[in-house]
Amino acid sequence: MEIKRLFLGIYVALFLTAASSICYGYYEVNPSANKKIPLAVAGIDPMQGDSDSSGDAGNVRQLLSDTLAFTGYFNVLAFSQLGDEPGGLDEASVNFKKWTGAGAELMVSGGVKLSGGQIQMDLVLFDTFQGKRLLAKRYTGSPDMSRKMVRRFCAEIMKFLTNKSGFFDSSIAFVSKTNGNKEIFTCDFDGYNIRQATKENSISVSPAWSSDGQWLVYTSYRTGQPSLHIKALGQKKSIVAKPSRLNISPVWLPGQHMLAATLASGDDQDIYLLTGEGKIIKKLTDNLGIDVSPTFSPDGKRMAFVSNRAGSPQIYVKDLEGGNTVRITYEGKYNTSPSWSPDGSKITYSASRGGAHNVCVINPDGSGFTALTTSEGNNETPSWSPDGSLIAFSSTREGASRIYVMTAFGTDQRRLLTMGGEQSEPRWSPNMNNE
Repeated sequence: MEIKRLFLGIYVALFLTAASSICYGYYEVNPSANKKIPLAVAGIDPMQGDSDSSGDAGNVRQLLSDTLAFTGYFNVLAFSQLGDEPGGLDEASVNFKKWTGAGAELMVSGGVKLSGGQIQMDLVLFDTFQGKRLLAKRYTGSPDMSRKMVRRFCAEIMKFLTNKSGFFDSSIAFVSKTNGNKEIFTCDFDGYNIRQATKENSISVSPAWSSDGQWLVYTSYRTGQPSLHIKALGQKKSIVAKPSRLNISPVWLPGQHMLAATLASGDDQDIYLLTGEGKIIKKLTDNLGIDVSPTFSPDGKRMAFVSNRAGSPQIYVKDLEGGNTVRITYEGKYNTSPSWSPDGSKITYSASRGGAHNVCVINPDGSGFTALTTSEGNNETPSWSPDGSLIAFSSTREGASRIYVMTAFGTDQRRLLTMGGEQSEPRWSPNMNNE
């Protein structure tokens, strides 16, 4: 059995190789067209009569169901519809007619075992119509790592079905007033494991992740004037850059330890390229008016940004090599907070239309405008998941500003987490682990 070591002490073994022998093809799933895949999560049983793990088995089933439903790709069937009967670990032990009769095209099953203070988790994905096993994995680690193991298997499922790595190793940074001041917090992609990243006791806004997920940059008003703070996550190392009297809307360049941010020179506000330590390299925009909120295409060759050079805030795209700049938004008089999709095909942003702010998407050439939110409070500061399948955003649809997520098609809009105070400006990280 081939054993592969994963992060944080999880050991993973591929104990079956059925997936590589099936030409299954990649699903074209469009949640906006109700083409979600019906999927059942079978009862997860303790293995070899291990009754001590019965509680863990139930938790694993719920985690699998919640995590797969979160993706927006699956219609996960209700447990009440399925009962607690386990699905089995191989084709011979599965009654596929039962699962197809319940409406499931895919079925996830498995077993859990506790031994020597370690939990072993065997998880399997079946195609119920073909009656074939598609994936099978074994995970071993401490019991408190069950959630990480489930996420790892869900990532394997998404990779197999869509050829994309998903977002299961990613985090979201956001601004919260939970403690009275605006501070930067982070959480896992699904809202779990909330952590406070800053303690400025002032106003900290506009968080942005580096491409490797190891650095956060944000704007702090601790000294009374906005300054860029560059923080190494998991370390005490922090850099404060003060190249001008205005340091706002920072963002990292893709794949490089360099930044772009808006700095002030006299009455002019332009976007500058900075080193990872906050030192000025050069101007990226040079125009009368205000240029803010840069975001880069995945290859780093183009930059979208907000400018009021035409009288109102609009989205522009600049070719950084040729220098050509074009306006791409004309719908609405106040368009802000652009975020370029990971595959380079879309830009999402917040548009003021009909007196409210809504999240929209547009092609980088200005075609293909689509509003993703409508008539539910103000919806702002959208940010893509690392695989481009989800968008995080802030919304006032419940009153105070909260963090929401939805699919890239605008479906499955739901609140991400529950905290006191207001939350805003979500920024999705890259995947932290690429194994």
